Amino acid sequence: MNEAPDITARSWAMVAILGIVWGGTFLVIEIALRGITPFWLAAARIGFGAALTTVVWLLRGGALFTRRPTTANRVSLVLIGALSSAMPFMLISWGQQFVTAGFAGVSMASTALIVLPLAHFLVPGERITPRRALGFVIGFAGVAILIGGQAFESSGLALELPGRIACVAAAACYATSSVLMRRLPPVDPVGLSAILLLLGAAVVVPLAWAVEGPPPATDARTLWVLAFLGLVPTAAANLLRVTVVRSAGPVFMSLVNYMVPLWSVLLGAALLGEPLPGVFLGAMTLILSGVALSQFGALQRLFSR
Repeated sequence: MNEAPDITARSWAMVAILGIVWGGTFLVIEIALRGITPFWLAAARIGFGAALTTVVWLLRGGALFTRRPTTANRVSLVLIGALSSAMPFMLISWGQQFVTAGFAGVSMASTALIVLPLAHFLVPGERITPRRALGFVIGFAGVAILIGGQAFESSGLALELPGRIACVAAAACYATSSVLMRRLPPVDPVGLSAILLLLGAAVVVPLAWAVEGPPPATDARTLWVLAFLGLVPTAAANLLRVTVVRSAGPVFMSLVNYMVPLWSVLLGAALLGEPLPGVFLGAMTLILSGVALSQFGALQRLFSR
């Protein structure tokens, strides 16, 4: 896909929705881990999401590529499927057992910094400029301040270092899959979302069985939590992610990783009564300033329409 990124008001709305949805996902994952093992959590999440998205896709006719795909296209599709769902879900589910929630949040924010150089070399129209790079660094600094010292506090667990590596590797998976997704030829977004989740399920289900044995017995509460994870932050959010990457580009999409911790804190305050950190306003200002600076041109075009 060689067209320049098309960032519209709809693009901003979709990224905002993703920030809200994913902002509450880490808490839900922690709840789910009380009743199921990490790899089977990833398998159930992808399985629920794949089932729903595939049904919607088939009802729409089941078309994918608008023209005959090449062998390279098919290989890219398989690679994107592994990197956009199976691998990061397993890495996060496993790594969160040994790291603090703060470190997991900062790791996801690093996706934006990883996307920037990848897109510069691999995606037309996504070159690094001094303003864009400065905006991304300012936004990341805001996230680090928001999460605070707990981002790098030690959990004291023996497997903390491998857990941290797993979380950063998950961020790299998301970054790489977004760039590869943008480079695909014209496709149906629902079909692409379904195929990616099906490919992810094909990888993670047998791997979960090999590593953790047969699916563990779970209670009704855990099943409801898994269904939520599969349908909302996986199926629905994956479709939005595909749409944003394909239209607005992977660099714009990566900004959601700065909004996720912001929404996580706000949702915690609104729904759980958690106090807002004293640095919240300053951190929010940095995050929003970084986003605005990195997307200055897109915002100018948006408000001039």
